Amino acid sequence: MDIYTESVIDQIYDKKNKKRKKKTYGEVSASDHDIPMSAHKARRVVDQIRGRSYEEALILLEFMPYRACYPILKLISSAAANASHNKAYNKADLIISQVEVNKNPIRPFDL
Repeated sequence: MDIYTESVIDQIYDKKNKKRKKKTYGEVSASDHDIPMSAHKARRVVDQIRGRSYEEALILLEFMPYRACYPILKLISSAAANASHNKAYNKADLIISQVEVNKNPIRPFDL
């Protein structure tokens, strides 16, 4: 499962050219592997938070009744911590832009 967050686009008014410039920030990512859960169950939760702000996604994940919410909540919190610590972004400005859920490898005792 990979989660990419990016902060909102700020519009800066350029006084010389009298135009608005868009200042974009880079992406910050966090990934987690080998979560013992089916991809279908995780995608059901991930589809609800894609494109939402960080704070709104946290609220949704806290109150959704699915088992997949807790690992995704930890992963989003990790991505936000990476953004605030490594790139000094504000957590309130983060938007979840891309979320991927891939199928896990089959464990030997599942055979």
